[in-house]
Amino acid sequence: MKLWTALALGILVAVSAGIGCTSSTDSKTLRFTAIPDQNTTELKEKFGPVADYLEKTLGVTVEYVPATDYQASVDMFKNGDVHLAWFGGLTGVQARHAVSGARAIAQGVEDPQYKSYFIAHKDSGIEPGTSFPAGIAKCSFTFGSESSTSGRLMPEYFIRNNTGKAPAEFFANQPGFSGNHDKTVELVESGQYQAGAVSYTTYDKRVAAGKTDPNVCRIVWQTPFYADYNFTAHPELETMFGAGFIDKLQKALIDMKEPALLQAFPRSGIIAAKNEDFAGIVEVAKNLGFLK
Repeated sequence: MKLWTALALGILVAVSAGIGCTSSTDSKTLRFTAIPDQNTTELKEKFGPVADYLEKTLGVTVEYVPATDYQASVDMFKNGDVHLAWFGGLTGVQARHAVSGARAIAQGVEDPQYKSYFIAHKDSGIEPGTSFPAGIAKCSFTFGSESSTSGRLMPEYFIRNNTGKAPAEFFANQPGFSGNHDKTVELVESGQYQAGAVSYTTYDKRVAAGKTDPNVCRIVWQTPFYADYNFTAHPELETMFGAGFIDKLQKALIDMKEPALLQAFPRSGIIAAKNEDFAGIVEVAKNLGFLK
């Protein structure tokens, strides 16, 4: 009797384990992330509703997975831990370079013509103008994240293009890295750094919300336009959910019209994108050693 009981128990455990393996939903969950270009405490609150929208629209389980920093978002995509990401221009290029078949599928209305602000504290002695502010060389200066397109890559490109010098040569003191755009503005407004480079959307949003005084933390120069943020899809989505799923995902993103959802980015709308739209970023990234 004891033998039969033991055998029955063993079969039950084996069957239960088998059921657990075959019914797991882990492989059927669309996980997405976003570069932490703003204060990280706000991101989950913002992107949770986007996950809910995609889940309802596509009929699949969708989960937002926060990234600790810009590089972490690229690594998660590269490793297949996430299948969709709201990347900056540089991180998107890096992710697609690492994952064959990855596609840029959507971007904000504003993203084909994006720009950076060079900002300075009112006491820095740097006055606003239409020409590159060469006098900023004497200021303590901070970029955003080391992998930020609008907070590092393109500002560095325009520094080099206008001065013929790398940032380490151009500035009297070694530039810093704040980690994100909000922090850059806060550091300059507080006077901890005299100047910095920041995404124009973050700065404009902070001013509109009354979080930043434009008379204290001033725009002293804005860069020419370049392509920036984008949604990039992992090719594994086609295996997980069937052929044509990425096109369905692209349509769902473009059809996302609710202002409360768009404010997560923030953008006035979402339009189609393709890898070729970021050829200029690829060229700059290769020239500056950000892409091998």
